[in-house]
Amino acid sequence: MREAETGVSRQVDPFVCMDAVQQAGMVARGEVSALELVDAAIARIELVNPHVNALASYDFDRARARARTRQLSGPFAGVPTLLKDLLPYPGHSAGFGTRLFKGQPAQGGSDYVNALDAAGLVVLGKSTTSEFGLIGTTETLAHGATRNPWNTDLSTGGSSGGAVAAVASGMVPIAHASDGGGSIRGPASFCGLFGYKPSRGRTVSAGLPPTMPTARLISDHCVSRSVRDSAVWLAATERPDLDRPLPTCAALGSVTAKPLRIGVFRRDSLDRAATQAADQALDRAIALCEALGHEVIACAGPQVTSKATSDAFFALTGLGLAGLFDQIHSHMGAAFDEAVFEPYTREIVRRSRSLSADDIGRSVAALTAADDAANRFIADYDVLLSPTVSFTAFPLGQYGPDSDPDALIAFTEDLAGYTVVASLAGWPAMSVPLHWSADDLPIGCHFAAAPGRDALLFSLAFQLEEMAPWAKHLDRLAERLACRNG
Repeated sequence: MREAETGVSRQVDPFVCMDAVQQAGMVARGEVSALELVDAAIARIELVNPHVNALASYDFDRARARARTRQLSGPFAGVPTLLKDLLPYPGHSAGFGTRLFKGQPAQGGSDYVNALDAAGLVVLGKSTTSEFGLIGTTETLAHGATRNPWNTDLSTGGSSGGAVAAVASGMVPIAHASDGGGSIRGPASFCGLFGYKPSRGRTVSAGLPPTMPTARLISDHCVSRSVRDSAVWLAATERPDLDRPLPTCAALGSVTAKPLRIGVFRRDSLDRAATQAADQALDRAIALCEALGHEVIACAGPQVTSKATSDAFFALTGLGLAGLFDQIHSHMGAAFDEAVFEPYTREIVRRSRSLSADDIGRSVAALTAADDAANRFIADYDVLLSPTVSFTAFPLGQYGPDSDPDALIAFTEDLAGYTVVASLAGWPAMSVPLHWSADDLPIGCHFAAAPGRDALLFSLAFQLEEMAPWAKHLDRLAERLACRNG
C-alpha cells in the first residue's frame, strides 16, 4: 500500500485543513462547539488510524465529557489533541511505548499537562512512540509500526512518530511531542510539519526527575500545521517566572526587523554529507532567506559531536533506564522480568551497568564540553541553518527494537547528526518544511539560535511561512487521501 487508502476531505469535514488557532477561534465566536470539533476529530481518527497506526491508546468518552463542559477556556479552548505516550496524563494510560506498561493508568500529572488543560485543549488519547523514546523509528513490540501518511511503506521517524502521523494525516490539528536529540524535529521533517524545540528550561516541568542523567537534553512541545499554533502552545507552557516571555504572534512579526546573520553548513557534526534531496532543500531555504534580506554565510558548522560525545549520550541514556529498571524491580519483586522490554532497551541498560564512576564522570564532562563548544560557535551568528535530517523518510522494517544494537546506535547518529547539537547546547531549534523531493516526500530545513532567542526563531519562521506556505501541501495530502477513499 503506497499511501493510506483512507481520508476525509474538507467537503466532508470542514475542520481537516484548519490549524488549532482557527478551530479555537470558531469555538470562541460560537460558530462551532467544542463537542463538534471533538466528534469530527474522532471520526477522522476512526477512518484514518487503521492505516497509519498513530494512537497508542484513547478515551473518547472522557474527551467528549470534557468538550461538553462550559468551563473550557484558554487559547486552544475546545481543540482536540493527542499527547505522546511518554507524558503521563491523568485519566489516560501511560504506556511509554513498552509492553510492560501498556494500558496502565497514569499515576499522576505534571505542571506541563496542567498548562495544557488551562489552554483548553481536549485530550483524545496518546500517540505512539518508540519504547521510552529510544529509537528513531516508531515500530514497537507493544503497538507495531506507525506509518507515514505520505507513503505508508515508510517510517514517520521517532520518537514522536505517532504525533507527526496524526497531524500530517489531519486527525488532529496539533499534537504534543518531545525531543531529546531530534525527536520532534526529525519526524516533523519526514512528515512535512513545523517542529519546534524550545530553549532549555523555558517551559514548566513535564515531570522528569532532575536527577535523570539526560533530563537537561529533553524538551516538551508540539508538532503543528502552522507556526502560530506552535508559538501559542509555547506561550501556554512557558514558566511564569521568565524575564522575557514569548511575545504575541502579532508582535513576533517585528522581532527580525533587521537582517539576520545566518551561518549555513551542509555536513553534519560527524562531518558526513547529506543526500541530494537534503541539499536541494537547503538551497531552497538559502534562497528564501536571501530573498527576505538576510545575510547567509557558509560555515563549517559546530563540530562538537565527536565519538566521545556520542558514546556519552548513549551511556547516560542507558544509565537513566537502569535506574528505572531498578525501581520497577523493587516495586514488582520476583514478578519483574526484563524480557518484557525490547532487546535494544535491555542491551543499552546492560552496557550501562558496567560503567564505573570515572566512566560516568567522563560522560558528563563530554556533554558539558560539547555544550560549551557549541555555544562558543553560535556566538558569531544570529541563526544556524542546516538540513534537519540528511535524507527523506526511510522504509519501515529496516530498523527495529530487535535490530543489532550497534547498527541502531549508528542509525541514531545518522538521524541526529544535525539536530543533536541544539539539544546538547540548550538552543531553540526548528525544522521548517520548505521542500518536497522529486518523489513527493517532505524534507525539512533546520534553524537554531542561541539559548533564549526563541522569539527570533519564531519571527523568522513566520517570514518563511509567508514566503513559502507549506499548509497547501498538507491540504493536498488530505484531499489525496480523500480521493483514495472515494
